[in-house]
Amino acid sequence: MTIEIKAPALPESVPDGTIATWYKNVGDAVTRDELLVDIETDKVVIEVVSPSNGTLKEILKNSGDTIISNESIGVVEAGEVAASEPEPAAAAAPAENVEEAVADSALLSPAARKLAEENNVDVNQLQGSGKDGRITKEDVLAYLDKPASSAPAAPVTPVVSGGQSGRIEERVPMSRLRAKVAERLLEATQSTAMLTTFNEVNMGPVMEIRSRYKEEFEKTHDGVRLGFMSFFVRAAIEALKRFPAVNASIDGNDIVYHGYQDIGVAVSSPRGLVVPVLRNADNMGLAKIEQEIRNFGEKARDGKLGIEEMTGGTFTISNGGVFGSLLSTPILNPPQTAILGMHKIQERPMAVDGEVKILPMMYLALSYDHRMIDGKEAVQFLVTIKELLEDPTRLILEI
Repeated sequence: MTIEIKAPALPESVPDGTIATWYKNVGDAVTRDELLVDIETDKVVIEVVSPSNGTLKEILKNSGDTIISNESIGVVEAGEVAASEPEPAAAAAPAENVEEAVADSALLSPAARKLAEENNVDVNQLQGSGKDGRITKEDVLAYLDKPASSAPAAPVTPVVSGGQSGRIEERVPMSRLRAKVAERLLEATQSTAMLTTFNEVNMGPVMEIRSRYKEEFEKTHDGVRLGFMSFFVRAAIEALKRFPAVNASIDGNDIVYHGYQDIGVAVSSPRGLVVPVLRNADNMGLAKIEQEIRNFGEKARDGKLGIEEMTGGTFTISNGGVFGSLLSTPILNPPQTAILGMHKIQERPMAVDGEVKILPMMYLALSYDHRMIDGKEAVQFLVTIKELLEDPTRLILEI
């Protein structure tokens, strides 16, 4: 009996996808729920697994082909998976071929193989840290973190050399995610009246709270660490309540005022920038916010974020400070009308009550759509966040 392998049902916001990588060839044995192929969309990579035990009989859509919801992409011949036995041809193969096969399959986890292929990493250069020397996803990530090992996030075409000059060029196709990010950023700059206002905040009070209660917080909340982002999310929520226009969106000629705060948190992933959303963030405490952000970061790194986790959002926070950015101008995430940019904490001399003191300061940037938000509202919104962070007691008292 043959069973069709179908693409998953895609949400309305994702009209189609592209076949990224087949992990099996025609004639290979497959087991139920085994990863067969990755489908890349504008937002996430979707894994398609085998519907049954058997043999991969046919591949209908090859790498690079565009697919739509529920389209047939392959066929599995259902049947029992035969017990693996040594094959004479394999036994007679040269030793280096056997070693290569072992490194490519038995000692390479599916997640590691996927990440290595996406970043054009030669797995023979990796040192496995898993059981029996198995190469794990963390091994690939560690390899990619090395300055000399940076590689493109897509399969490369043959290298074009400049001849005797030794000048080398590489041409790689832009991933769908990178193309979509570029499209949305261009749309934001061309279709909005974007303006940015700046301010700075003394992070001393928040840093003091974090230092004083960090260990107790982690013990009380089962290992969840107290970071800075949760304070910014809570401060943004309170400011959004006071200035509803900043939490609104534009839909054609209509203004949509949201009676809830869904906060998008920009996260860097191996495939590019993604913005998962904290739903109903007003109902979350600091621990819940930190836990969700940590989960988002892990999912983004592993390519496991779902489309539903990245749709919607009424306001976005971007933290370029983790990469060392001192000051930047964040770009809007349409149809949202504002985005808050956090930056690096740096000690600077500041005048306090007629005296010069060294304080840990952070620049804040609020980019906003001037069609929707007046400059006065934008400045007052940013000042509110500054005041809440410089006196965190206000967050508790909601004043």
